[in-house]
Amino acid sequence: MKVVLAYSGGLDTSIILRWLQKTYDAEVITFTADLGQGEEVEPARAKALQMGVPERDIHIEDVREEFVRDFVYPMFRANTIYEGEYLLGTSIARPLIAKRLVEIAEEHGADAISHGATGKGNDQVRFELGAYALAPDIRVIAPWREWDLGSRESLMAYAAEHDIPIEMKRGKKSPFSMDANLLHISFEGGPLEDPFTEPPSEMWRWSVSPEMAPNEATYLDLTYECGDIVAIDGKPMSPAEVLTELNRVGGANGIGRLDIVENRFVGMKSRGAYETPGGTIMLRGHRAIESITLDREVAHLKDSLMPKYAELIYNGFWWSPEREMLQVAIDHSQQFVNGVVRVRLYKGNVDIAGRKSDDSLFDEKIATFEEDHGAYNQADAEGFIKLNALRLRNLARKRG
Repeated sequence: MKVVLAYSGGLDTSIILRWLQKTYDAEVITFTADLGQGEEVEPARAKALQMGVPERDIHIEDVREEFVRDFVYPMFRANTIYEGEYLLGTSIARPLIAKRLVEIAEEHGADAISHGATGKGNDQVRFELGAYALAPDIRVIAPWREWDLGSRESLMAYAAEHDIPIEMKRGKKSPFSMDANLLHISFEGGPLEDPFTEPPSEMWRWSVSPEMAPNEATYLDLTYECGDIVAIDGKPMSPAEVLTELNRVGGANGIGRLDIVENRFVGMKSRGAYETPGGTIMLRGHRAIESITLDREVAHLKDSLMPKYAELIYNGFWWSPEREMLQVAIDHSQQFVNGVVRVRLYKGNVDIAGRKSDDSLFDEKIATFEEDHGAYNQADAEGFIKLNALRLRNLARKRG
């Protein structure tokens, strides 16, 4: 039996690797994705080799550009946020991982894929819905739903019993469960399990506290083409380069910290803290360029569709026909979303300092509070108001 495992090289997935070998007599193929998590992924190769995986069966891939270009950017064209706050940093990475697991399984003629998501979380749903959408007959093995290793102590005992190398790192271990990629880093568990406990200041990794941010504002000019940022301060950049730079500058200005309680798809409420500096800037900038380039009704329709689109991503339906249908409409709306937005970053805030576009629908001649020289006939407003008031007046007369 051949199994493709989403492999980080950490303790949990190393135990899963050995468990698959022992329980299923499986030939394990590993896949490790560099999503911009900020940690070296190459050590996973040495760890997999130690675990008996042949070099030919170890896949370590830099997917940062694909991640931002094909997943993050399309999501931000919709101004996507879940439950009014969450920028979906974890959710949007899962469909890419699911896609590569299925593709590698096909390349190797594998019988199944496997992941390290627990039976309580959203990620198991996201990985598996994505896999089944792309390969309906694929088998999925989810060890956390099968084995009886329910504690850290039992995992360590299994590792010792089955010769799984454990790196003993110096220093205090983080009490948080963390997930990182180029869009965000998330924190769950530990003291965060009490929703009334403030996240400790030392928890944050990518951003300074707003109180410690510079006392002078930082300005950036973001150039948009068809709804995507293609340059910063006039310098052309690839999607991954854009997000990397916005993370750097945003984090230095205390941008992007978030502490929320969200509703998981599996039914429970979960408290999480997130750092999304670049994404926070992207959302504000994109809404600003749309404000002058999108027709009113198009903009309002997009906003009405966004919560459903966000829910689809959060719940793992990226590869569904309904998400793809919405994406076509969203992408169509972006053909004239071009121009430059100037953002002002200051102590945790992202303000819009200016916006301009050759495709702007803003007409100063009409909008001015000064003499408009006949561009707008204010007397026309009387009939407009009375027509809109007709049903209200009739209702008031009947019920008055």
